[in-house]
Amino acid sequence: MLIANRGEIALRIIRACRELGVETVCVFSEEDRGSKYLAYADRSICIGPAPPPESYLRSDRIIAAAEIANADAVHPGYGFLAESADFAEKCRSSNLEFIGPSAESMRLLGDKAAARALAKRSRVPIIPGTERLDEELPEDQLLATAEGIGYPLMIKAAGGGGGRGMRVVTTPDDLPASLAMARQEAAAAFKDAGVYLEKLIENPRHVEVQILGDVEGTVVHLFERDCSLQRRHQKLIEETPSPGIDAKTRDGLCKAAVKLARAAKYHNAGTVEFLVDEKGKYYFIEVNTRVQVEHPVTEMATGVDIIKTQLHLAVGNPLPFTQREISPRGAAIECRLNAEDPTAGFRPCAGVIQDYEPPAGFGVRVDTHVHSGYRISPCYDSLIGKLVVHQPDRMEAIRCMRRCLREMVIEPTKTTIPLYRQIFEHELFVSGEVHTSFIDHHFPNGEQAVPAE
Repeated sequence: MLIANRGEIALRIIRACRELGVETVCVFSEEDRGSKYLAYADRSICIGPAPPPESYLRSDRIIAAAEIANADAVHPGYGFLAESADFAEKCRSSNLEFIGPSAESMRLLGDKAAARALAKRSRVPIIPGTERLDEELPEDQLLATAEGIGYPLMIKAAGGGGGRGMRVVTTPDDLPASLAMARQEAAAAFKDAGVYLEKLIENPRHVEVQILGDVEGTVVHLFERDCSLQRRHQKLIEETPSPGIDAKTRDGLCKAAVKLARAAKYHNAGTVEFLVDEKGKYYFIEVNTRVQVEHPVTEMATGVDIIKTQLHLAVGNPLPFTQREISPRGAAIECRLNAEDPTAGFRPCAGVIQDYEPPAGFGVRVDTHVHSGYRISPCYDSLIGKLVVHQPDRMEAIRCMRRCLREMVIEPTKTTIPLYRQIFEHELFVSGEVHTSFIDHHFPNGEQAVPAE
């Protein structure tokens, strides 16, 4: 197995493969040369300089490394080329099994506008909006279209996510300029300037459903994760079960996710994402055709190893369990450990970690590749690990996370840990009253807002 990624997720995949008796080859850039996590792989191969376009995004170099190592398969992890249908196709045409869905499913679901259209045909609820807009509309037609949707609305990139190519528009006067900026950002991030317009659901919950499918067409769900705690449309805290939806809504979400996956003939792991409004009505927004950063939350609650299951499915095996055999227990919460300064607009913070001390104890999991002496590179994403707890109920999970956040040391690097310590004491978070603007409203400068007297 060649692992076409780096850092925490590379190490996570290496460990799963080792337990299965699968040999691993890990690629690395010159920037990552000498990183300790590479020693866990059976072999490692350099694929280029530090910048991702010259290394981790070079599909030709990754495939060449796989051929040199005589690998049978490639696991893309998340980020980089994980959702590239072209990369998946190139792997398979080189007799390398791509650990993920088919290129056809990736293309269908990776284009958000096409995924919306499929959801609509499958009678999965979608947010009112347009189809994909590839061509510039005359201004009067654009304004009329937006008026039909209603303000406020959201401009979204058709070819990707992560908050890139997204703009909130509150008035007709702002629409033309916002559309131009969204197209420009989408083209830079995804090499695709296509966008679409969507009604803005204000203060929703962001709830996603983990799905797994096999080549025989069977699809199951592993229940939902609540990902409402975000900054700039990027997730910070995830938990399961969602504290703000009832059993009927949960059942509807999960069934809708399975229905959409079956319509797309989806196999391997994926995530179907929804927004849930204040009345409990849910709307499909997108599918992530890969393993998610937050997959440990679901693993802890269900006991299903998603990475191992991906490998099991990739070789054509049927799902090793039925829907009835999946029974979540307790509550799990994950905090993403980002090397960022929340009080400086979440500015990434590179540098050397001089003191690293992870927490431990019953129901505690830390997924990371960092250690004392590790140098955080400015060349890559600021995520350096994940802290996950699993306890019998949500309140016990919150108490456990509070303890872990007090114990955890990553110094002198600025991280999101101080922000999390405040969030887990906030009465609205504790009561489960969260939404996607929670941090903007209550922690506008990376610290808890002081109520006006």
